[in-house]
Amino acid sequence: MNNPKYERFCELNRKIAVLSSAAGLLSWDQETYMPPHGALIKAEQMGALSGIIHKLKTDKELISLTEELLNDSSLDDTARTNVYEFNRSLQKSLRLSTEFVEELNRTISAAYPAWHQAKSESRFEIFAPHLEKLIELKKQEILLTGYQMHPYDALMDDFEPGLTTQDVDRLFEDVRKELVPFVQNITALPSPYDSFFLQPYDENLQVAFGRTVLEAMGYDFSAGRMDRTEHPFCIGLHPGDVRVTYKIKPHDISEIIWGLIHEGGHALYEQGLPANQFGLATGSAASLAIHESQSRFWENNIGRSAEFWNYFFPKLQQIFPKQLNHIHAHDFYKAANRVTPSLIRIQADELTYHFHIMIRFELEKSLFEGKLTVNELPPYWNNRYKDYLGLDVPNDAQGILQDVHWCHGGFGYFPTYSLGSFYAAQFYHAMSKDLNIKELVEQGNLIPIRDWLRSNIHQHGMKYRAQQLCEKVTGEKLNFAYFMQYAQNKYNSIYLTNT
Repeated sequence: MNNPKYERFCELNRKIAVLSSAAGLLSWDQETYMPPHGALIKAEQMGALSGIIHKLKTDKELISLTEELLNDSSLDDTARTNVYEFNRSLQKSLRLSTEFVEELNRTISAAYPAWHQAKSESRFEIFAPHLEKLIELKKQEILLTGYQMHPYDALMDDFEPGLTTQDVDRLFEDVRKELVPFVQNITALPSPYDSFFLQPYDENLQVAFGRTVLEAMGYDFSAGRMDRTEHPFCIGLHPGDVRVTYKIKPHDISEIIWGLIHEGGHALYEQGLPANQFGLATGSAASLAIHESQSRFWENNIGRSAEFWNYFFPKLQQIFPKQLNHIHAHDFYKAANRVTPSLIRIQADELTYHFHIMIRFELEKSLFEGKLTVNELPPYWNNRYKDYLGLDVPNDAQGILQDVHWCHGGFGYFPTYSLGSFYAAQFYHAMSKDLNIKELVEQGNLIPIRDWLRSNIHQHGMKYRAQQLCEKVTGEKLNFAYFMQYAQNKYNSIYLTNT
């Protein structure tokens, strides 16, 4: 499209994206290889860089171009989407001063090492002052950017545009009505044997197996890398540089396996975004829930399937014969799907996982309604874990401090995890009409699955909102029934044959 104004708009957006990816690289460094004494200067670096980005985003030239292009009828659908979505973000940015943005990012950067120390020492009081300051800043941001119905809506809108607190309340009502009693029935039955996970496993060999799985999924190591960290994540700096991290336990092989598959699902989405749209909406993920649908799809629908382990278990068995020679592939599959209440969200099975998310949603909502203070968080958290999961929380590290999100300012993020699982089940159902998924996975041929996702989801970027994309791919809006059907078919088979 030959439109000089739009080309200049794209040029300025790409400049912003380049600087944002540099900020992302600083964040990656902070969580992987940064020396402890680097935290102070890192906070200054992040604050300064965020201020520069904010100034560029709110520059008069870019604002003027955006206003003109919003009324330009010559733009095609892709260009219109890019201009519209940038303007939506711009209107929020214009309500925030450069000083506020710098202060928020300095606070975020300083909060991470405090959280890390607090978690390592299991002392919430170390992190509490940083969390209190972050919450106050986010409350200020909510007032500055505005909301219509509930203050929590403004937080979720950063991750899931258009999602409301009322939407999430309704969704979790379905979870309580259908998933909670189903889990109660399942957990009343004998559980699969899974203690073989908890043996000494050589760390280098664990990493080697994880790399093998990522390669089979279609992750491009020439456009990415994998590194060790305390809290696993994926960061997409550009489709040509998408990095995954993993947490490893020398006496629990399950940690790295499903952690890497999960982050690999995120990475495939980032590598599948159109590089020629880098810095624009159509070169970005549709939403955090759609992003999470990709990781949960690979982790659970594929990575915890019987067919997946029929193919990969013999390879794992060859690497760890002493630990696994007496185990059958089907036993490994059943163990991978053991349903049991647990303290740690990222280690939870795919059913009780949603109880962890409900707790966080209710807690965050209460925080921003002013019903909870920071000092009240640990007992509130502990009581909810007792109510929902029947567990006593032994310490802060296994309780209120377990997630990294708050020190990044990621309030409103957690609901996207449950949404992602529900989208994943619906996408799997749609994919099964085009591909014989079970046969492909049994053969270890995962590339057609990646390519289907790339064609139907990844390549569109933010061209469609999450619900629009879901309708385009599956023919209907998000429907919790697909997740329940998937869960009932899978877990009835595992548990009713286990008695």
